[in-house]
Amino acid sequence: MELTSRTLEYLTIAVALLCVVLTSWLWPRFAGRSVGAWLGRLGSIAVTQGAIVAALALAVNANFQFYGSWSELLGEEDTAPAALSELEGGGAQGAGLSGGLVRPAPPQGLDRVHGLPEGRPDRVGKVESVRLLGRRSQVANPAYVYLPPQYFQRAYDRQRFPVVVTISGYPGGSFLLAQHLRVPQTAGGLIRTGAMQPAIIVMVRPTIAPPRDTECVDVPGGPRAETFFAKDLPEALRGHYRIGHDPSAWGVLGYSSGGTCALQLAMRHPRVYSAAAALSPDYRVVNDPTTGDLFGGGAAGERREREHDLLWRLRHLPRPQVSVLVTSSREGEPNYRQTREFLGAVKTPTRAESIILDKGSHNFRTWRRELPTALRWMSGELTFPQDVVR
Repeated sequence: MELTSRTLEYLTIAVALLCVVLTSWLWPRFAGRSVGAWLGRLGSIAVTQGAIVAALALAVNANFQFYGSWSELLGEEDTAPAALSELEGGGAQGAGLSGGLVRPAPPQGLDRVHGLPEGRPDRVGKVESVRLLGRRSQVANPAYVYLPPQYFQRAYDRQRFPVVVTISGYPGGSFLLAQHLRVPQTAGGLIRTGAMQPAIIVMVRPTIAPPRDTECVDVPGGPRAETFFAKDLPEALRGHYRIGHDPSAWGVLGYSSGGTCALQLAMRHPRVYSAAAALSPDYRVVNDPTTGDLFGGGAAGERREREHDLLWRLRHLPRPQVSVLVTSSREGEPNYRQTREFLGAVKTPTRAESIILDKGSHNFRTWRRELPTALRWMSGELTFPQDVVR
């Protein structure tokens, strides 16, 4: 059974309830002072507590998708097939999912998401569950892809669409973006009313080596997360979907550590992503217990860490020609002071705008308030249609 399956969740809950019933029923038999009675009481408590904790953990994981599979829970890295090296230059336009860098995947929690399009794709759009294969990073990362109704309509069948890569916080993944942040539902509503131009929305997690938090960084001798987001993911998507090839077609959006990734990717790779919207980001990447050592030691490690400090980059390196949107709250968000400092450091050709709430915490309730404005802003930064498929 899959880690996130309802069958496993319900079975574990049933086992926990059975343990409670058996403990209550057998407890009088363990009322004595003998060693057997003591062991019986301790054993029944331990088994019942373990069953209850397991049921709660599975229910929470099913709701938030911290881990999408047993291999992720056990820390086993999912690597791309060696045959990918034969796909030099990426898959051909229109190639089938079965042979390219975008592969079909099980629901990965998509069947639990409420409010997704139902009906004909050319009228309501479609959300696909896929795995994105990284030719350079050699990983397979789960993702959801929202395709707007126009993608399936004859009037647009020779046009390429802009794409917004949306990145969840850590831990988490595509499920949180769809169920709790409600990215495809919000984008679909904005597109339907004309408040947002048609765009493809790709929903991914920030780590490529769970449970480690890779912070979209290429770790020396370790996971190459930056390579995946800056090279592999664009290559895979361009090879399968009708997506614009120019940077003006590419935006990246994220919340929390996903927002940090969004800013880092746009400012470090302006020839890939021309716009970034970051909801409650940090402005520098640092090591912590979830990341391990991201940069390595010595002078080279210090240089890599310094270059992932966006304030340092703005003050010491050529400023990239990108547009960024950052959000915070005067009360309730820990990044407010750093956000003001970042905005004050931005100068042309970099352009920055902000959403500053009076009150708002570091949670989905706040980010859902900011998301419609962020998507409308992103729509104004990206160009549609991009070009014509020949």
